Amino acid sequence: MLRAALIGFGSSGKSTLFQLMTSVKDSARASHGRTEAVIGVSKVPDPRLDRLTAMYNPKKRVPATVEFSDLAAPGGGTSNAKALVDVVAYKNADALVHVIRTFDDAAVANPAGSLDPARDAQAMEDELILADLGVAERRLERIDKDLKRNRSADLERERDVVAACREALEEGRPLRALGLAGEDQKRLRGFQFLSGKPLLIVVNLDERQLTEDGGTAGLAGAAERAGLGPFLARAGTAAVAVCAKIELEIAQLAPDDAVAFLADLGLTESGLDRVIRASYDLLGYISFFTVGEDECRAWSIPRGTPAQLAASEIHSDIARGFIRAEVVAYDALVARGTMAACRDHGEVRLEGKEYVVLDGDIINFRFAT
Repeated sequence: MLRAALIGFGSSGKSTLFQLMTSVKDSARASHGRTEAVIGVSKVPDPRLDRLTAMYNPKKRVPATVEFSDLAAPGGGTSNAKALVDVVAYKNADALVHVIRTFDDAAVANPAGSLDPARDAQAMEDELILADLGVAERRLERIDKDLKRNRSADLERERDVVAACREALEEGRPLRALGLAGEDQKRLRGFQFLSGKPLLIVVNLDERQLTEDGGTAGLAGAAERAGLGPFLARAGTAAVAVCAKIELEIAQLAPDDAVAFLADLGLTESGLDRVIRASYDLLGYISFFTVGEDECRAWSIPRGTPAQLAASEIHSDIARGFIRAEVVAYDALVARGTMAACRDHGEVRLEGKEYVVLDGDIINFRFAT
């Protein structure tokens, strides 16, 4: 399961969005301590799964999911990144979601005293960098001690990589901008550097900004208008805009009324769905599907995953006994209407274990027991 952790200053709307996306209530949050994270699960919206479910009418419909974490801290803020270093849910997160306030509401006090999204974005980035710098310095001290006792090529390479990280951090650069890959990336995995995680910036608008900017069309440039363009130019960073106040109103409506309400605002989907989908996309994940009368299900895998490894998402026994994968593209199945029709037209392929699964593939795995 994908894991994302929310960060943000007090009164940014971070915890409100968390509750809306995960349906975790205040009562559950209140039972946690200052440095404990509350965890909730969100379903990834996917109209393809809806269409497949309508075609097969299965007993179960199982969407892909994203696990979100939020720190249950007084005031709702997570401005002390050093505290997050020791929070397991934040260390293990695949990405960070920074909720930034751009809405102006006299009824919701702004701890900073004024609205400045770029200032808030940089202040949080600085917090992440400082927290990681402490981790890097402590690790280098330990490596130097270990090298005095027993020198090894792996340990020396780790020292070089961590030293490069420290240099970047001292220069004020987040580690996600280094573009480390392969073995070097694996060497750092155990440290779970916060500034090395992909970052999704959520711009929390007010209703006036949403309507003046033209609904869905205006959302695309909301981050740039808020002065966040330089942050989006950095590697591993993306942005999405929402209006938490409107999302609260939508949450109280029946589904049909919610659709009509969104349409009146010029929107085609809720902001919550956009945040969930953006988190999924930022991490480079795709979905493949398994279908049938018992269940239609979306499975999450990183882009570029070979078929045998994708099979392990369903069950390790399927990957172990992998023989072939029967694959048909989503568009082909929807166009033909049945798997049998796809076979008649030669659109069902038999692929081996090295086949790279594509987004939207519908797969039936053949395996030996």
